[in-house]
Amino acid sequence: MTIFSALSTFVLTRAARSQLNRVVFGLMRRIFEFILRFTNTYEQRDQIMAYYSPISLIMLVPVWYALIMLGYAAMYWSLDVGDWFADIRYSGSSLLTLGFATSENPFVTILSFSEALIGLILVALLMAYLPTMYAAFSRREQAVSMLEVRAGNPPSALEMLLRFNRIHGLDKLNEYWKTWEIWFADIEESHTTLPALVFFRSPRSDNSWITAAGAVLDAAAITVSAVDIPADVSASLSIRAGYLALRRIADYFDIPNPQNPNYPNDPISITREEFDELLSKLEVAGVPLKADREKAWLDFAGWRVNYDRVLLVLCKLVMAPQAPWSSDRVQRFKMPPMFIFKKKHKAPQRTWP
Repeated sequence: MTIFSALSTFVLTRAARSQLNRVVFGLMRRIFEFILRFTNTYEQRDQIMAYYSPISLIMLVPVWYALIMLGYAAMYWSLDVGDWFADIRYSGSSLLTLGFATSENPFVTILSFSEALIGLILVALLMAYLPTMYAAFSRREQAVSMLEVRAGNPPSALEMLLRFNRIHGLDKLNEYWKTWEIWFADIEESHTTLPALVFFRSPRSDNSWITAAGAVLDAAAITVSAVDIPADVSASLSIRAGYLALRRIADYFDIPNPQNPNYPNDPISITREEFDELLSKLEVAGVPLKADREKAWLDFAGWRVNYDRVLLVLCKLVMAPQAPWSSDRVQRFKMPPMFIFKKKHKAPQRTWP
């Protein structure tokens, strides 16, 4: 179990859930949730939660070492190295390559060498792992920071469309959707193979990768459904890349979410009044809009339903800052289970997180 946990964390190039990793991160999350009870502001909670993922990640190493030491101690006990204290002492000496405990038994010596090798490999893998993680983090945050220039802070679909219309021209949106399609593909790969990245917080407390994703998805959905510009598949492809990425991240954490939702059978958290108010503001600013508002609403809801629930639950999971049409409407949320169950979760009847 320990070796599998290390391999799935450091080496495997695809998403693989480790029960041991889940327990460590789950226990640490519950400890942090208890500490957060003594905070009063979001800034205080953000400062505390910034340490959650790094501490949990570092805690994996001593947990791995402790379990390897106990496992080898049991093997030394079976070879009559000594009593339990002597076995654990010999195991610790071998694992940490201290060398103060030795044995003339050839089988014990072979085990001792293999244990020392495992200890060295874990250290080497950790040294190679952190640069890879921070490179993925840097790519993610670069796009999040650049979005502030185009979508404001907190990011919103309304502000993004207004600024593009005023500064760049709406025809420039097509290239921008392609950029975010690539970004969504990147976070799907990095945030499932390196799941600790999901909880790494942005350098600024008012930024978050998940609220940035929500703003871009909403802007693309509004553009496709309501903005009267020449049709282009880039926005639709960006939305699809986005909701698939968010669903797969949620699936990794065993968070139930509908896989094939459809509107109006599955409602969304955005009301018709909110949608009409947004269109009115766009119209006042001179953004060309389609005449049929009813069809525009149905088209928007048809896109939004694909990512509505998963966006909200991920906002709550990472404790995202307030942003319109995403983290501002999260109400309640059940933490993912600490233990992995083989039984497949069924999509729940719609209840807001």
